[in-house]
Amino acid sequence: MALTPKDIAKMLDHSTLQPWLTEDDIRHGCEVALKYGTASVCARPCDVPILTEMLAGSDVKVCTVIGFPHGTNETAIKMAEAQLALAEGCEELDMVLNIGKLKAGDYTYVGEEIRQIAKIAHEAGAILKVILENCYLTDEEKVTACHLSEQAGADFVKTSTGYGSGGCTIDDLKLMRANVSDKVRVKGSGGIRDLDTVLAARAAGASRCGVSATEKIMAEAEKRYAEGTL
Repeated sequence: MALTPKDIAKMLDHSTLQPWLTEDDIRHGCEVALKYGTASVCARPCDVPILTEMLAGSDVKVCTVIGFPHGTNETAIKMAEAQLALAEGCEELDMVLNIGKLKAGDYTYVGEEIRQIAKIAHEAGAILKVILENCYLTDEEKVTACHLSEQAGADFVKTSTGYGSGGCTIDDLKLMRANVSDKVRVKGSGGIRDLDTVLAARAAGASRCGVSATEKIMAEAEKRYAEGTL
């Protein structure tokens, strides 16, 4: 079946995570998401109330980040952050796993932390995406992180925060897709700035892409759809 711009929009988590964004910027981001019907707006924790207000009654989900961008907060802090976000209306949580613990081989810690956040999310009817931050991991560590995330109940594994030393790669998406079951989806994030990269991510098995260039990507999608080349 032919792809439509709506299909592309529903792959996009419109990202408003830059530290310098103002409330006006966040509101504009919500307007962009509503215009195109993206999957979600993924904003900083302090902005969740704005998203809840502006996205009410739409099918654009309210999403925020947990333990962002380094993943090093104590589990109790991540849990509290998740609970507050959910209480404020969040429907999706993107949590950074503890990268140092993973690299040290403390898989019990990493898995248990994911399990606890997944439980909190699911009890509130929300979903959890686990950010691996692949730029700091070996391929073996990426595979381990995928397995730990699935075993702990994560709904997605995600490549990157967009704030590490590297972002999403197609090879990483393929590796992650190959190392989780069909129950777990894959999200690419970090450096996805045009339609061709979104389409390549889709072909590699990604269901979502975290992007801030939503307007550019959707303009490209609409143009190609009109030309019959999407």
